[in-house]
Amino acid sequence: MEENKKKPAEEVKAENAENVLAEGTLAPETTVAEAETANGDALHGENLTERAKVLSPGMTVLKRFFRSKLSVIGLVTIVLLFLFAFLGPVFSPWAANGGTALDTNPELIKEILSASPVTYKVGDIEYEALAVSVRMPQVVKLGDISLSHWLGTDNMGYDVLTRLMYGGRVSLTIGFVVVIIETIIGVIMGGIAGYFGKWVDNVIMRIVDILSCIPSLPIMLILSVIFTNSGIGADISKLYYMMIVLCLIGWTGTARLVRGQILSLREQEFMLAAKASGLSTVSKIFKHLMPNVIPQLIVSMTLGLGSIILTEATLGFLGIGAPLGTATWGNIINLANNSSYRQYYPNLWVGAGVCITLAILAFNFVGDGLRDAFDPKMKR
Repeated sequence: MEENKKKPAEEVKAENAENVLAEGTLAPETTVAEAETANGDALHGENLTERAKVLSPGMTVLKRFFRSKLSVIGLVTIVLLFLFAFLGPVFSPWAANGGTALDTNPELIKEILSASPVTYKVGDIEYEALAVSVRMPQVVKLGDISLSHWLGTDNMGYDVLTRLMYGGRVSLTIGFVVVIIETIIGVIMGGIAGYFGKWVDNVIMRIVDILSCIPSLPIMLILSVIFTNSGIGADISKLYYMMIVLCLIGWTGTARLVRGQILSLREQEFMLAAKASGLSTVSKIFKHLMPNVIPQLIVSMTLGLGSIILTEATLGFLGIGAPLGTATWGNIINLANNSSYRQYYPNLWVGAGVCITLAILAFNFVGDGLRDAFDPKMKR
């Protein structure tokens, strides 16, 4: 018994393999090594190669991303907002021809009388009174929350919930379009500056410095007046033109990011090999350098989306974005400028504020999750 206990592990393993062969469970031509593998499978139920699963870089990033609860919450919120904005009007009874339909039912609306104090004198006696004005036969339609209108109707008789859906289409679309245009311009300019360096880098970086000093909000105020006076501000195209101008001055951050990454990558061994192989400059920039910058670009674009949506909301709140009749989240929240609506009818503007807040938080959560997922130093 003592001799059996002192046998080396290799001898015990070989004996087990021979026993498997002797039992006839394997083919006669099976070698001892194959029998050892089969014995290991019988003991543990699986092979070592099946246990060790090598994840691709993409799967590794996804695993890290979905490990963060805030990132998953942000992604789900973004999906819900897109469904709300683009699919919601399909099920709304107040959606008509790409817009909202008026509710002219007198039982669901109420008339608002505007009154202003008036002071006048009769002889030496001063009197104070209220001047009451009523729009007849037209009335200002401002309905309460009901089963037909979950968020009520606005001052024109439109369903507030449906306008929120159409406003989300404009705000989210503008955010994505502006970020994509800014990224394209920033990648081209930053890639050229980082790869060629010298005087090309100096010229492009000086342009970046100049554009970075331009205050965007005063420029938007001036452009709003110019577009309105020239007749461009009659429809939604005014907001599109302003966003294009914002793209032309907002690509500087992306250009700095791309330039810094390329400056550190162009001296790596794979770039020396690409140079020795005689590849063209365009191939070296867009086929070898840009793929290594894409993770940082994705994070930058995701974080920039929330900023663009907030910018559109700010322009709408100030009344210098799209015309006030256009459904955007910024224009809807502009109703909070009216003291009566702000105090007595919060259902008209609170919904737009909630949507803006959720969108910005969701994009920031997703951006933070992508940044951590793409970081190779992350251990958790």
